[in-house]
Amino acid sequence: MDAPVTTLERAAVTELIQNGSFGTGTVAPWWNGANTQVRVENGRLRVDVAAGTANPWDALIGQSGISLTSGQAYTLSFTASASSSVSVRTTVQMESAPYTTTLNQQLSLDTTSRRFSFPFTSSLTSNQGQVTFQLGGRAGTATILLDDISLTTNSSGPGPIALTSGFYVDPNSNPANWVRANGGDSRASRIQSSIASKPMARWFGNWNTDITSAVSGFVGAADAADKLPVLVAYNIPGRDCGSHSAGGAGSPDAYRAWISAFVTGLGNRPAIVIIEPDAVAQLDCLPNDTERQTRLGLLRYATEQLRDRAPNTWAYLDGGNAGWIAADTMAQRLESAGARNVRGFALNVSNFYTTAQSTSYGSAVNAALSSRYGYTRPFVVDTSRNGNGHNGEWCNPAGRKLGTPSQTGGGAELLLWVKVPGDSDGQCGIAPGIPAGQFSPDLAIRLIDGT
Repeated sequence: MDAPVTTLERAAVTELIQNGSFGTGTVAPWWNGANTQVRVENGRLRVDVAAGTANPWDALIGQSGISLTSGQAYTLSFTASASSSVSVRTTVQMESAPYTTTLNQQLSLDTTSRRFSFPFTSSLTSNQGQVTFQLGGRAGTATILLDDISLTTNSSGPGPIALTSGFYVDPNSNPANWVRANGGDSRASRIQSSIASKPMARWFGNWNTDITSAVSGFVGAADAADKLPVLVAYNIPGRDCGSHSAGGAGSPDAYRAWISAFVTGLGNRPAIVIIEPDAVAQLDCLPNDTERQTRLGLLRYATEQLRDRAPNTWAYLDGGNAGWIAADTMAQRLESAGARNVRGFALNVSNFYTTAQSTSYGSAVNAALSSRYGYTRPFVVDTSRNGNGHNGEWCNPAGRKLGTPSQTGGGAELLLWVKVPGDSDGQCGIAPGIPAGQFSPDLAIRLIDGT
């Protein structure tokens, strides 16, 4: 098993911005375009924007000559305020036409100075990238103050996408095991080609007797194949609020020990981890605020463990789905649960909302994170069963269909099969006799056919 990388090793970053703090009193190498005047004032960059600009890019400042690598993780951070409430745009993009962007972020500024932080994965490889602040698009004048501008590579590594060559196909998933055991069944070949041969997550919980060994074995097999595994940590106390997937660790101390052992199993190998489906969205089912605060504390502990001890893992804190919790409320909960400690948040896990609905919701959550806390996070969408969208039911509903197989991009940072297609949601819907988590070939075939 690979040894965990220490926090000090992990903290090494590469800064790509020059003169981001304006401490010398000079503006260079920052440049400005028409309709802007720039100077350093009280150790900050002051940008005066002329009136009557039709588009954001009609009033530009930026820095060019930035080296970018496709698949590499970066974070653009800065402190900003404005003379009045304004909407501006920041980008990381190519220097020349068509000015392809790899980060394009709208944000709101006012007279309060705030720190903004935008992690992203570059889709570009070039030594001719640039960071821009696009400040036009309004009738009146405006003054923008910028300071401590930073563009860094995230951690000491390039991120798990760049470290691997595609997603890992779990040879011991429930569908794969069923196909091996039932080769003579007429449904086996269809389930093999449409489901068992596709990358999907493996779920870990209190059914794993040695969680470190279980996690290590899974990510080790993926690492040996140069593929990226997707794991789900699913053991929060009071899991699923006592419903079909009830269970979880027996106490807060037991959970802290379990998640620490889970992270030990990851080591420094590449992985994607989805943290505790439903745990944030289901806060309302807990009986009192003490229990809610306990759960949020456990989720923060999980995010801190993953941040500090799994340098090549991107972790996503579960953020419910498009039809459950209001986006602004979810943003506040994600902040309280430690979302700023990890890569991002996950949407639609084990649910059926379309990718378009999910990405719209994710954008609304990010808008709230930005306005309230000055940061956004990438998000992933579970597409395992969203091919026909949502019909108002969540527990083994009829008429659902497989969605887009796991991939990078597609409207979110990643589209993933998080729920294993064919695994029951519980003894309900079109599988009233099949317990949660048990594979059903009938469910699988109906997802293939959309019936």
